[in-house]
Amino acid sequence: MQQESVQIQKNIVETAIASGEFNTLVAAVKAAGLVEALSSPGPFTVFAPNDAAFSKVPKATIDSIMKDKAKLADILKYHVISGKYMSSDVAKTSSLKTLQGSDLSVDTSKGVKINDANVIKADIVCSNGICHVIDSVLVPK
Repeated sequence: MQQESVQIQKNIVETAIASGEFNTLVAAVKAAGLVEALSSPGPFTVFAPNDAAFSKVPKATIDSIMKDKAKLADILKYHVISGKYMSSDVAKTSSLKTLQGSDLSVDTSKGVKINDANVIKADIVCSNGICHVIDSVLVPK
């Protein structure tokens, strides 16, 4: 009898931790107390800035925001959409409503841009949604 290999998908937080390229994002999610929320069934779509994206932000700015839990949570929620949006779904819209309450603009004229951030890796499927890697940190206005 042949044994079936069942691969259990990781949730968004587990996926970010396992990849090793989201250390700052994971630290921010933990500091903001959002691990449980982003580990819940969702589904969620996350525009996830990698460590290179965070390196563009001055360290003093990151240190300051990490100490302000409410502001940090606000910024992180600005990267999250309720629902499961594959890149093909994102490409069909011009804006997306974030969990923070503001809209993100979508521009597909040259690749895919979310506000001023480029999507550099799309459609990372997780057990509770989708991650798209972006090259800049999004900040609500």
